[in-house]
Amino acid sequence: MSVSIFDSFLTTPEMIAAFDDAAIVGAMFRYEAALARAQAEEGVIPHAAASAIAGVCKADLYDIPALIHAGRRAGSLAIPLVKELTRTVALYDEEAARHVHWGSTSQDVIDTALVLATRAALQLLDDELAELGVHLAALAEQHLATPVLARTLMQPAQVTSFGFKAVGWLAPLVRARAALRATAAQALQLQLGGAVGTLSVMKEQGAAVAARVAQQLGLKVADAAWHTQRDEWVRLGMEVAVLTGSLGKLATDLSLMAQGEIAELAEPSGNGRGGSSAMPHKRNPVSSMIALAASRRTPQHAAALLACMDQQHERGLGNWQAELAEWPPLFLSAHGALHALNDAFAGLTVDRERMLRNIAALQGLVFAESASSYLAGAIGRPAAHALLEGLTRRVTSEGRPLDALLADAVKADPQLAAHVDLQQLATLFDPVAALEPARRLAASQLDALRQRMAELDTTHPFHEADDA
Repeated sequence: MSVSIFDSFLTTPEMIAAFDDAAIVGAMFRYEAALARAQAEEGVIPHAAASAIAGVCKADLYDIPALIHAGRRAGSLAIPLVKELTRTVALYDEEAARHVHWGSTSQDVIDTALVLATRAALQLLDDELAELGVHLAALAEQHLATPVLARTLMQPAQVTSFGFKAVGWLAPLVRARAALRATAAQALQLQLGGAVGTLSVMKEQGAAVAARVAQQLGLKVADAAWHTQRDEWVRLGMEVAVLTGSLGKLATDLSLMAQGEIAELAEPSGNGRGGSSAMPHKRNPVSSMIALAASRRTPQHAAALLACMDQQHERGLGNWQAELAEWPPLFLSAHGALHALNDAFAGLTVDRERMLRNIAALQGLVFAESASSYLAGAIGRPAAHALLEGLTRRVTSEGRPLDALLADAVKADPQLAAHVDLQQLATLFDPVAALEPARRLAASQLDALRQRMAELDTTHPFHEADDA
């Protein structure tokens, strides 16, 4: 598969290779070889024919660009591929050539090839997800007690823990990794139905042949041909899209926190990364840029898959072909975003002091709710609310911090002074004390996430089967 220079910026060479021409054609030949061997084992074709067929099911024996060119005219890549395979087998055994692709159809070989390519692609995603999970878990652990501003509606809200924020980035990725595996367990299945999905040519041996082909390729045996039943397959595509959306959210937060005016985080720099020839003071968040660009493209591909589900009768006209074209870009974007974010978090700079300065710049206003709740116990909620409302206006007009104004108000009011502990009140304006609820919650959630990550690391569902 060729991609434009602009596409290549948003993905990785490894994911391009997973869906390139050689990978797809090679997977098609693997299917044909497995089909022939399975049919021989079930007595559908002679063993000698299966050996002759499997012996030339090697992509490097064929002119792949010529096959692709011919496929455009034929309406399916499978047609010229089977024709060339038949011709090649006939060079050695004319009788064996009669049994090539026996009882199968074009969609069988193409769908199965795409399933095999997708399994390799899922392994790439799983590896990157595992790596990013390690980075984020370590970041969260290190910063459980690091105060940072939480922001809602793009405005400063209250103090939270940076570790809590990192756990919020990690959690959907752990869920995505598990969901991809669970969905793939259903979707990575053999396609083998013959002309109209009934395996009629193979008669009673059809089911047994399908079981043998699936075993050779390491795929699930489908309940029946899914030529136009695309629900499980499209559901897998949707999980990839959801993953990419979660990566876009992470990249959004990272890029906002890396803005010069905020400067709480910074992506790695140096060796030409993220620089500007005209503005040397800039430290551009290149990884965030790639992840955001990749995630922005994903909804259109996901929507196209859904739009292609209304396939006609037993074989789709146009919609299946469109689905094939829309499938690889989902994985290209997801892997590009994952790889970019792994680069970022492998060398992320966290500026704790800047986080504290950004909190301090708000002059105590982010602690107003805690102070109001404490005062409500002394003078009642209405009075506490009215007092804090007036004092917050003075913070803005006078430029004095809220904690100082509140301490003065307590000292000046005998009723307040009798019920308010100034030392306890001061702790409400301590960023480290304020983050404690977030720290406790993040620590508990992080333990659970790490346990789930360890469980996922013990299995490797996308490893290639040995179908030689």
